[in-house]
Amino acid sequence: MSDSLEITPEAVDAAVAAALAAIAAAATTAELKAARSAHSAEGSPLAALNAQLRSVPNERKAEFGKLVGQARGRVNQALTAREAELAAAETAAQLEAERLDITALAQRARTGARHPLTLLQEQIADLFVGMGWEIAEGPELEHEWFNFDALNFDVDHPARQMQDTFYVDPVQRHLVMRTHTSPVQVRSMLERDLPIYILAPGRVYRTDEFDATHLPVFSQFEGLIVDKGITMAHLKGTLDHVARTLFGAEAKTRMRANYFPFTEPSAEFDLWHPTFKGGARWIEWGGCGMVNPNVLRAAGIDPEVYSGFAFGMGFERTLMFRSDVQDMRDMAEGDVRFSEQFGMVV
Repeated sequence: MSDSLEITPEAVDAAVAAALAAIAAAATTAELKAARSAHSAEGSPLAALNAQLRSVPNERKAEFGKLVGQARGRVNQALTAREAELAAAETAAQLEAERLDITALAQRARTGARHPLTLLQEQIADLFVGMGWEIAEGPELEHEWFNFDALNFDVDHPARQMQDTFYVDPVQRHLVMRTHTSPVQVRSMLERDLPIYILAPGRVYRTDEFDATHLPVFSQFEGLIVDKGITMAHLKGTLDHVARTLFGAEAKTRMRANYFPFTEPSAEFDLWHPTFKGGARWIEWGGCGMVNPNVLRAAGIDPEVYSGFAFGMGFERTLMFRSDVQDMRDMAEGDVRFSEQFGMVV
């Protein structure tokens, strides 16, 4: 703007109007900064008019000084007000963009999943409760009498050696980490009234290697019936029902004669595995048999009046068959990706 700009009310009003229009049109603080530079800073029309006050006759300096000063004040007030508006608007926009709903589930959160062994344990427990059985529990640190003697294990039985069983020091206290949940059966026979229909699920301990098919700490479910007139037919029918429920209506089972100290007669219980790696085949699922009369006598039950059957399977082994898990270590290593592949179940 030329310094020759003449100070007149019209020139001042025009400069103010242009400045106010530019200020009102500014949509961002950057645009407002440009408007300030063009209409208020050095080189702007108002700055040029202010500079012309040097040439105004003394008798009119007060008049024109007031005119230009008020004009610059109006523009500066408009700049300040607009700057506050834009700053507030930009702050609100930034807050909205960064808004976080603390009541909403974080997008980075993983859904997670319950462990498939837990789900299987609950399903099997529900199955037996549905048949009218009860769930029985017992201590994992067990006395040797409950774990071996009451179950008809001879004192020289290999399972009682330290290379097979975890003994707790001092050994003279005869405490072991239970090698099966069968002690729960003994405790139930001692504590419960007859007849007895119980399922004993739980964690057990053996000095096995940690490999694809063995764990030193694993879980079992064992069943026990003691009643009048119980036969092997009842055992076979019960296990067939369990197999069909867990593996489908086409599941096939068979029994093979075997020896266990706590049952007589005893049998291995096999399951047909049509999708087994390497070809369809029979696979040993667990052991079973009629409760040995010596076990009944140890619990104070007359074997001439009562009979019963017992069986036991591993949860991990059942999960391997059912879900085609190739390595048992996957169940114990705590990798959430293993559980996630089975889905989230509440």
